[in-house]
Amino acid sequence: MTAASGTFRIGGEIGVRRLGFGAMRLPTEDGAPREASIAVIRRAVELGVTLIDTAFMYGWGANEELLAEALYPYPDDVLIATKVAVEQSAPGEEAQINGRPEFLRGQVEQALRRLRTERIELLQMHRLDPKVPLADQLGVLRELQNDGKTGHIGLSEVTVDELAEARRIVDVASVQNRYNLLDREHESVLDACSDAGIAFLPWRPVHPAASTETAEIAAVAAELDATAAPVP
Repeated sequence: MTAASGTFRIGGEIGVRRLGFGAMRLPTEDGAPREASIAVIRRAVELGVTLIDTAFMYGWGANEELLAEALYPYPDDVLIATKVAVEQSAPGEEAQINGRPEFLRGQVEQALRRLRTERIELLQMHRLDPKVPLADQLGVLRELQNDGKTGHIGLSEVTVDELAEARRIVDVASVQNRYNLLDREHESVLDACSDAGIAFLPWRPVHPAASTETAEIAAVAAELDATAAPVP
């Protein structure tokens, strides 16, 4: 990682800028302002964003399709990262973790079609499935990697022990855990990633609701003549 340049390398290979774009909040339901969402995505890239994060769970595939509509053919310096291992049995039903190898393979094939690409450069396990041996879950991702359908493998919401176990099976390029100024639950995971040269991608890095809860943040905001929300 290179702090001076504001970039880091996914898997030690793919250079991206440190400030990425999480696409989860883009509306994808019927009647949503699709053109406005496409404009936001394109503007993010115009402003220099080179890492865009999505997932099947974000709109159950619709978010991936939206990114493809906005950016395909993709600029050479833009990395699209997506996630698998979560399903919805029926519309309106609660999401379920599914780490069965055949399911993961099918999700990757579908993501390739939705994203209009032959290779997903960063494929992340949205969650690990406690009902399926980790070697089976990550083993199929390694097979897809060997087939050239995925580049690097990432994890999400894992512990230090889970990260260590996963690294005995595959090369882990990234970890995406919740982390922000007030939520430091995964500080040990961040440290483990830093020690191993693994990219740590914090989700919800800014938490406006929580940012008003501490006197320290309020004091900084007052000094800057700003609201508390952007301080973290």
